[in-house]
Amino acid sequence: MAEAEKKLPRIEIDAVRCKGCSICVDFCPTKVLIMKGTIVAVDNLAACTRCQLCDLRCPDFAIRVFD
Repeated sequence: MAEAEKKLPRIEIDAVRCKGCSICVDFCPTKVLIMKGTIVAVDNLAACTRCQLCDLRCPDFAIRVFD
């Protein structure tokens, strides 16, 4: 599949559950996530490799990665 046709993942962030610890931001190897105030946000979705480290490391189950 050509790079232009690459299907982007979907990342859901539950703002109610997110306590702003930034663990997901710190563990993301491609710097997809950033902190916006006290809540995590997606900054560069195209860089996501679907490794799911953010999902696995979040202690509050506030982030999920879908294909």
